[in-house]
Amino acid sequence: RAFAASEKAREIFTRLGEGKRIASLENNVGNIFHRQDRFEEALAHYERAYRALAGYQEWEHAAVALSNMAMCLISLNDFPRALDCYKKARELCVKYDMPRLRDQADYNIAYLYYFRGEYSRAIEMLVATRQACEASGNAYRMALCYLDLSDIYLELNLSEEAREMAHEGFLRFQKLGMEYEAAKTLANEAIACGQQGKTLQALERFAKAREMFAREKNLVWPRLLDLYQGLLLFEEGRYFEAQRLCAGAAEFFDQAVLPGKSVLARLLLARIALQVGDLATAGREADVAVAKLSAVQAPLLAYQAHLLLGQIASTRGDRSAAHASYQEARNALETLRTRLQGEELKISFVKNRLQVYEALVDLYLDGQGAEISAEKTLACIEAAKSHSMIEMIFRSGQSLPLGEAGQSEHVRKIRDLRQELNWYYHRIELEQLGPDEKSRERIERLHHQVQSRESELLRALRELPAQERENATLEPPSDFSVAELQSALPEDTALIEYYSAADRLVAAIVTRETIEITPVTGVSRVAHLLHLLRFQLSTFRMGTSYAQRFEQPLLRATLAHLGDLYTELIAPLRARLRAQHLVFVPHGALHFLPFHALQNGDENLGDAYTISYAPSATVFAICQRKATSEKRSSLVLGIPDERAPQILTEVQSVAALLPHAELFLSKQATAEVLRERGPETGLLHIATHGIYRQDNPMFSGIRLGDGYVNLYDLYQMRLGAKLVTLSGCATGMNFVAAGDELIGLQRGLFCAGATSLLLSLWDVHDGSTAELMQEFYKRYIQSNDMVASLQAAMRDVRQENPHPYFWAPFVLVGKVTQNRQSN
Repeated sequence: RAFAASEKAREIFTRLGEGKRIASLENNVGNIFHRQDRFEEALAHYERAYRALAGYQEWEHAAVALSNMAMCLISLNDFPRALDCYKKARELCVKYDMPRLRDQADYNIAYLYYFRGEYSRAIEMLVATRQACEASGNAYRMALCYLDLSDIYLELNLSEEAREMAHEGFLRFQKLGMEYEAAKTLANEAIACGQQGKTLQALERFAKAREMFAREKNLVWPRLLDLYQGLLLFEEGRYFEAQRLCAGAAEFFDQAVLPGKSVLARLLLARIALQVGDLATAGREADVAVAKLSAVQAPLLAYQAHLLLGQIASTRGDRSAAHASYQEARNALETLRTRLQGEELKISFVKNRLQVYEALVDLYLDGQGAEISAEKTLACIEAAKSHSMIEMIFRSGQSLPLGEAGQSEHVRKIRDLRQELNWYYHRIELEQLGPDEKSRERIERLHHQVQSRESELLRALRELPAQERENATLEPPSDFSVAELQSALPEDTALIEYYSAADRLVAAIVTRETIEITPVTGVSRVAHLLHLLRFQLSTFRMGTSYAQRFEQPLLRATLAHLGDLYTELIAPLRARLRAQHLVFVPHGALHFLPFHALQNGDENLGDAYTISYAPSATVFAICQRKATSEKRSSLVLGIPDERAPQILTEVQSVAALLPHAELFLSKQATAEVLRERGPETGLLHIATHGIYRQDNPMFSGIRLGDGYVNLYDLYQMRLGAKLVTLSGCATGMNFVAAGDELIGLQRGLFCAGATSLLLSLWDVHDGSTAELMQEFYKRYIQSNDMVASLQAAMRDVRQENPHPYFWAPFVLVGKVTQNRQSN
């Protein structure tokens, strides 16, 4: 009937010569096709409408037609053309003073960037649009900005920011009387509270949001919120309540043909049953989840299912079945080469995807027979660390390591494919929340598009030239090779890699010729000693007068803790350490430990050996294989202030020592200077304050003259230096996430191209730091031996300041450059 009426209207308007009305009619006919999901036909009508309306200079209606074209193109997954339409619409709005339509265009452009995973651009545009909407009184669009910002912050795990945005959006949608949108913002606020461990507040908000969605007759959201609540209750140990909610959600998702969500619900039911000792139900639910996986391409869910099956078999005492399931889980995990979908990022029990390695190492260590080799155990240990270290560099589309400049066509194609996958993943999430039958058909089509793009991306990655693969950091390293690691080790060097499986701490000792794996101590014992040591180091925050007054008691207590840690961590291995240089690959809380300061009463470990560090053996091998920069220029940046006045003395003396040095101070030491000169700098020294964000370490950064540079900024840079020194406070601090995933400045610096880093483990004393840096560079410029120069500089500072707080904060991470003659 609608089409018949439109044709009749067309005849009348044509007879009367009403060209403008015919143009508007084209828009309306396009709307009819759009509602029927006939997007290509709708697009043709919108295009005709736009051309005609532009000819009549009906700019407001032309802008609306462009927006309609963009909506069609979004449904057709043509991001570039959709973006172009929105930008054209915006140009018309600016030119002909249509502020509300301009705000709408800006919002839509930001939304496209969000779907593509370009979070920084999306956040910047949403904030600007929100401010413009506030000025123009566009309350609805302003509330939408709050909702979308909360979505983005949740995906970035910025829980507090997400909670604030969601709460503000909820209040505004409530005021507008928009129940559905208010429920979505309230659900986001609940998820953020759950991420923060505020279980009671989260459950209250989930319950209220569920009621609101039910009133809106939405079928999917209430059950999805049941699943979220079930997860929170499970973590609280409230298994009966969690089971009841998840059982209802699982039944609904089964009937609604949403296999991904059904698998999630079944996996949680299996986890609950395993936790309460009901192995039969746990096995049955896990089997159902595995069977449903055939309908959805989801390596992450497959990993969770097989991991659960392994845990169930292990609990039964069936080591063979457990080993087989854990291997299946590992295989599923290692096929995961694309970003996590937003839903998984919001669900707590999938955050630690590396439990399988711990389980396998446990099996290997307890195994009988020659088939469990040291090489196999080390490869499993390293696989966990390799994946966790490299993964965030290319995950989630949160960062695009290279700009347009210098990219080959092949690299640009890979970048575009990643963005397209981000787009499709978000589209699938959105469609899964749709109430109508057509959503299922659209989801199926989108899954086909995803599979096609994923295959194309994997093929492009395989074909990427080696030198571009290294520079672009587009994929993790290939399978760990013990032989490659051993060949990368310098002569007279031993690599000691720690790993914790349950409460057991083990160490792998690797030289060019041998591999040994040996139990070391209990994790809980070491954690207690580390807590005591960190407390002692933290006392220096109480001020100089306090430290001077209690100098000797503080020194005795600190040395005692370092001695105890030596007994636990080094004494069991010392007889095997027949090398001149040690590379420590810590695990968990050991990343915060200065191994070089451990002492047995007679000497510091850092006096007996030169010492460096690496986040994983794989990263160490990658750094060792990279060619040492031949660039002869140096760049020194310093941001002195009243808290650290000695920074000025430090950078002036360092700049005087370094070859061909450029020195930039205070407001002149900008991110732009670092970005422009970094690629051509051989030695880079930055003396400034660091900020460590424990709530979200991806936003940890260093202060420069024009603001902070965080990990996302570092991902955009290229640094050509053979050594990058950050001499400020806690620049080497990392958040150790599940699976030993290190998130800190060193990740960003390695991603930017650095191979050797000199970083601090705690808030440093600016006077002793200035002295240490002078002594280090004096020796390094003469000897070209980083490790020996750092060893000697620490020894010199220790003569004046014996407490490790002053002389031991700095660690050399990454590539080892040595000159044995100078030693």
